[in-house]
Amino acid sequence: MKPHRSTSWASIRLLALALASSSLPRATAQGFVPNLGPPHERITVQCGDITLLLRQQSQWTPGRIDFKGTPMTTERSAYGTVISFPEVGFIGTAHLENEPENLKSLTFALDGQTLEKPDASLTGNTFRFKRKSRIRNFHLDCEIKLKDNRLYETTTVATDEAATLKLVYHFMHAWTPTVSAYLAGSAGATDKEDSGALPNAKGGGRKFVISRRVDWVAVYEPKSGQFAVSRLLEAPHQGGHASKIWNVPGAYQKYYLTSFQNQTVPAGFKGKWRMVTAFGKSDFENWESAARELANDLREQKTP
Repeated sequence: MKPHRSTSWASIRLLALALASSSLPRATAQGFVPNLGPPHERITVQCGDITLLLRQQSQWTPGRIDFKGTPMTTERSAYGTVISFPEVGFIGTAHLENEPENLKSLTFALDGQTLEKPDASLTGNTFRFKRKSRIRNFHLDCEIKLKDNRLYETTTVATDEAATLKLVYHFMHAWTPTVSAYLAGSAGATDKEDSGALPNAKGGGRKFVISRRVDWVAVYEPKSGQFAVSRLLEAPHQGGHASKIWNVPGAYQKYYLTSFQNQTVPAGFKGKWRMVTAFGKSDFENWESAARELANDLREQKTP
């Protein structure tokens, strides 16, 4: 099925600006040390088949996700939650061009034990990382969990003051530029799936695909024969949300979950977004059916 084409030119220009300022390393990010955190530049966590990199220079947000030793995402991008303000631009994670987030607390736990001084390399069965911060009048409570070869991400945003925003995006996953295909769908609606190729050749790509509300998004990496499925488990009613993949040859195939695009967040708002990501392996001919099966399995998952 051909990709859904509902992206407005305004949203394309807005996210293109995000792209231009989110690639790493950048001059503004080089050598940056946030106001909280361990002394390491990087912390690598391995639980089962998933390895997660957390980076100091991007204010202790993910920097890469590996499955069975193969990088499925690139380090040359920003991850986490970012908010775009009118007349200001983006603030959050690796977007240091305006101002950094104010980190409030960081908590690392491995196999249920809190780590007061985490090592630069961690290996265990389960991992939990809690990150509380503030972006202007917004309070962010972000949590990452690794368990049973699942990556769980939760972001809670709260504010006492109303604020008009250009855009919020969560759960940015900068899949490697070698990712060659995508599939997106919703429960009980296989006839409305989006699927297609993600070009990685010069002169092609540089466009958004999907650009609408779906339950899950999958991508396929042909060199490893591995695929990833990200399923949205929870989102607030306010703000709306849409899934997008920004196809940029040579850089990444980047997933965004957008919300509050050109909208006002009301005073007293508190909303939670939850996503789970899992991986599999398949040949190209069968990867879509395997991804659908995994997406269905994730539908039953509850955050531990």
